[in-house]
Amino acid sequence: MATFLYRLGRLAFRRRWYVTLLWVAVLAAVGFGAAKAPAAPDATNSMPGIESQKAFDLMEQRFPGAEADGATARIVFVAPDGQKITAADHRKAVDTLVERVADGPQVASAVDPFQTEVEAEAVSKDATTAYATVTYKAAADDLTDAAKDRLESAIEQARDTGLTVEVGGTALETQPSAGGSAEAIGVAIAAFVLLITFGSLAAAGLPLLTAILGVGVSMASIMALASAFGLSATTGTLATMLGLACGIDYAVFIVSRYREERAKGHSPQEAAGLAAGTAGSAVVFAGLTVVIALAGLSVVGIPMLTKMGLAAAGAVVVGVLIALTLVPAVLGFWPNAVLSRRARRSGRIKEGGENNGGSRWARFVLRRPVPVLIASVVGLGALAIPVVDLQLGMPGAEAKPTSTTERRAYDDLAQGFGPGFNGPLTVVVDAKNAENPKTAVRTIEERIGATDGIVSVSPARFNSAGDTAVFSAIPSTAPTSERTVDLVKSIRADRPATEASTGAEFEVTGTTALNIDVAQKTQDALIPYLILVVGLAILLLMIVFRSVLVPVKAAVGFLLSVLAALGSVVAVFQWGWGAGLLGVETTGPIMSMMPIFLVGIVFGLAMDYEVFLVARMREAYVHGDSPSQAIRTGFRYSARVVVAAALIMMAVFSGFVGAGESMIKMIGFGLAIAVLFDAFVVRMALVPAVLALLGKAAWWMPRWLDRILPRVDVEGEALSHRAATPQAPQDTKATKDAKDATYSQAPTEGSAGEDTRPEFTSV
Repeated sequence: MATFLYRLGRLAFRRRWYVTLLWVAVLAAVGFGAAKAPAAPDATNSMPGIESQKAFDLMEQRFPGAEADGATARIVFVAPDGQKITAADHRKAVDTLVERVADGPQVASAVDPFQTEVEAEAVSKDATTAYATVTYKAAADDLTDAAKDRLESAIEQARDTGLTVEVGGTALETQPSAGGSAEAIGVAIAAFVLLITFGSLAAAGLPLLTAILGVGVSMASIMALASAFGLSATTGTLATMLGLACGIDYAVFIVSRYREERAKGHSPQEAAGLAAGTAGSAVVFAGLTVVIALAGLSVVGIPMLTKMGLAAAGAVVVGVLIALTLVPAVLGFWPNAVLSRRARRSGRIKEGGENNGGSRWARFVLRRPVPVLIASVVGLGALAIPVVDLQLGMPGAEAKPTSTTERRAYDDLAQGFGPGFNGPLTVVVDAKNAENPKTAVRTIEERIGATDGIVSVSPARFNSAGDTAVFSAIPSTAPTSERTVDLVKSIRADRPATEASTGAEFEVTGTTALNIDVAQKTQDALIPYLILVVGLAILLLMIVFRSVLVPVKAAVGFLLSVLAALGSVVAVFQWGWGAGLLGVETTGPIMSMMPIFLVGIVFGLAMDYEVFLVARMREAYVHGDSPSQAIRTGFRYSARVVVAAALIMMAVFSGFVGAGESMIKMIGFGLAIAVLFDAFVVRMALVPAVLALLGKAAWWMPRWLDRILPRVDVEGEALSHRAATPQAPQDTKATKDAKDATYSQAPTEGSAGEDTRPEFTSV
């Protein structure tokens, strides 16, 4: 592995024009394919294997064309304090609005709340609140500005009469934005951190440039393949996030090792080859762990999540390939530019000094391993305690800021019609095998209506064949309440007796039931997912480190950090601790996909830090350092870069905490706090403390297992003879190598103490 990557790095450095043009051609080709490919399909919420999805499928089969795909708008009217919405002037204002909207473009229907057949349902019992439903012929994304303007102007006119008018539904829904300024701020902070870390604009800009190129290739590829593989526009969200994160990390480690090899006296081309052979090997295996975590998302059984995971895995593979080829090629164009300004001016390169911050921290931990270990475990364990109260769900309009009209419409409906009105349960009855379908449906209606926690049941609606019916049941509690979850479970638990007595079958669905089912499905899949990705990663790390205890320690540390991060998310977004500081206005259940996303993304980044930090220790140990000295060596050369990479990721993720959407805040906060715990507590404190206590046992592996596992030269042992003679010719192309080396010569010390360093030429 190391030898192959060494040769690849030297080849990319030497043939830099060809490598660069190849990647530009790849970007142009996939960009052309993306421009010519059919538009990406709309995102589907298909969730196979759950009851809610089965009920939806049955409705589509038995009620063909009944479910419209068009956008909807639920316009909520609230009378001023002390007045009734049924007053003549208020009724007139509502009627005028409905008539005006009904005449607008793309409108399929507009239902007035004061129509005789719907008034009992659309006007609250205290007559203070009413709502009108508008259905459009086009989906929300396809609504024209004229249609939206007509709706908004009609609402403003109604508000001028003194009514409080808000609108929910999808027609004017504000979509959460996870990009834009947040990503720009994250990239800017990343550039600043890299500049401070490397002391060179080129060294800071190169990882950003190559990572952005990699994201461009990945996203263009996803767009080009969207129609063929059913990839929606949201599929690339995770690919963008991880492609940028891993792309920066991998390039940073290659550049850092290149600077280290230059400091040892190697020529630019030799340093590029050694960087690819050593740090590049760690990049390959770190990338493999990320790919395992992302591909493992398929075990959840949710098609959208599977596609997102595989797309992101592809983006990570592209990031690895760019780090191994394009980064050495760019170094070939400007071999001295990535060095610090002081090094370029003085000709002295100092990389990984004996007394830098990393080595000082390592000595501190080595002197006090037990207190550091106890503090790390106890601290993370305490933060993980709230996980026992984790409640999963899918927050809706109630989680939006009160500044949005959707949230205000939700609150008005809850106040006027009860908290359960915003989350009705849809019951689909299959009476095909019943002797009397109408009687069977009526019996099921009565029994569900009599269930404790159900406020009301709507009249059943039959299909044209008369063998299937649909009706709604309104709970007394909010959609995200635990009592609503218990209610759905209770109705389903009592189902066998009802079906046996009626001969008809029924299933509970609707948005509320769907969210409950998805939460349960993801919760059930979390443990198998963890076992799969952690098990495969342990096996992979055994191959990398030739150790049993180091991979196990890595997995345990990851579990501690991810549980502490989940506990922090629960404490803030479910319990409300410090929620006001983050601008979280409403607490509630944690988004169903959050634990899976958190585990997948953080696992990948955690294994990155583990491989880059511990691989350097393993390399020093293999080359003769004692266990404690190997720890100091690893921290001396890698700690600063790992810290920089972690700070970059925290900056990128923290940018999303400022978003208006609670779900985006949750994701950004969870990922940022998880990186904080894993990089600074687990990798920087727990890992060296455990390795210090284990000593040589940390690198122990049974002989039988050592024989079974394949050998890969990650630590670059095969390259050690080259490292010992940095200026010696290595192959028959020595002349060409020497010419490449004329960009500049690394510093060397004369045998008599004479300074023989040549002048560096600024690039």
